[in-house]
Amino acid sequence: MIVATNNQGKLKELKEILNSYELYSLKESNIDIDVEENQDTFYGNALKKAKEIYEISNIPVIADDSGLCITALDNWPGVLTHRFLGEQATDLERNSYILEKMKNIKNREAKFICNLIYYDGKNIVVGEGALTGTISFERRGSNGFGFDEIFELENGKTLAELLPNEKNTISARYLATIDLKEKLNGIHIF
Repeated sequence: MIVATNNQGKLKELKEILNSYELYSLKESNIDIDVEENQDTFYGNALKKAKEIYEISNIPVIADDSGLCITALDNWPGVLTHRFLGEQATDLERNSYILEKMKNIKNREAKFICNLIYYDGKNIVVGEGALTGTISFERRGSNGFGFDEIFELENGKTLAELLPNEKNTISARYLATIDLKEKLNGIHIF
């Protein structure tokens, strides 16, 4: 299967979780495309990516869209998670912007949401996952990517302070992957 991503952190996470399956990146599949995420839901963006990559490859595709939803900011940035400062912004810039925006906000509740879609030209199967936490007051940790260093769990650690194998057992992407895997096993696609 092709994983419809150019994000190496995301690809690594999926390969670690689905390590009994053969997953190939876009690059490994000689597909040089960056599908525009212009839908207004995580599901819509994931399905769009899956369908566009499938049309090119005719190979089953796994595609996801995920994002950070901050309760006090009406679930912003949501589907704009990666793009709210522009496509070229770095994780450091995005995290700094959110910490500044949140500095006087008491309700720091947030969640990561992930929709992971399998598409084979006929079947659409959706795995969903969510991880609840809070936005920390500062960046902490060096593991992970994206918002991991500002997303704090109930135990007081940020996702970036966890070891990769610890994070991979609780992340929204992990939960979505497990959900997807169970649904695919139920209809005998794998």
